[in-house]
Amino acid sequence: MDCCSLESDWIYFHPDASGRIIHVGPNQVKVLKLNEIENNHLQHQISEDFVILANRDKNKNKNLFTVTASGRVVRKQFNLLDDDPEQETFKIVDYEDELDLLSVVAVTQLDAEGKAHLDFHCNEYGTLLKSIPLMESWDVTYSHEVYFDRDLVLHIEQKPNRVFSCYVYQMVCDTGEEETVNLDRSCQKVML
Repeated sequence: MDCCSLESDWIYFHPDASGRIIHVGPNQVKVLKLNEIENNHLQHQISEDFVILANRDKNKNKNLFTVTASGRVVRKQFNLLDDDPEQETFKIVDYEDELDLLSVVAVTQLDAEGKAHLDFHCNEYGTLLKSIPLMESWDVTYSHEVYFDRDLVLHIEQKPNRVFSCYVYQMVCDTGEEETVNLDRSCQKVML
């Protein structure tokens, strides 16, 4: 993974026992798989199964201009880090075995407070199925943990001086939405 960030990326074997590998960076989650090389069962190669990308403003800071001491207007040249707090950054990636879903917590720091949302992706193809905005402010300097099980989402935040906050969300399905959710939220491979 080619990324430029202050925080390190992490990589681990997928907990679904599929033999795949999850590689998480600040702005993308790659699910990789090992394939045998043809005519040689002793060698393997790594290929991408799917990639989950952060929603980022690609034009941010692109057209910033400054005036030099002589009065010339010039465009600023700089590259943002991949873990820039003003851009959406992945903080937590988890797998739920009973529902066969990948959950991804993405955070954007706006001024003094951060906003986060929990996204559920199809484990087979990476398709976004549901996005749940977390109502509480997300301070990236504190320790956070997010758990979910079936219809319950639990967010635990550890603040300074061993002060813990616990936020509980229960997902409900409106009977009118149930039919459209089942039709629109099915796991399908999306070709880009």
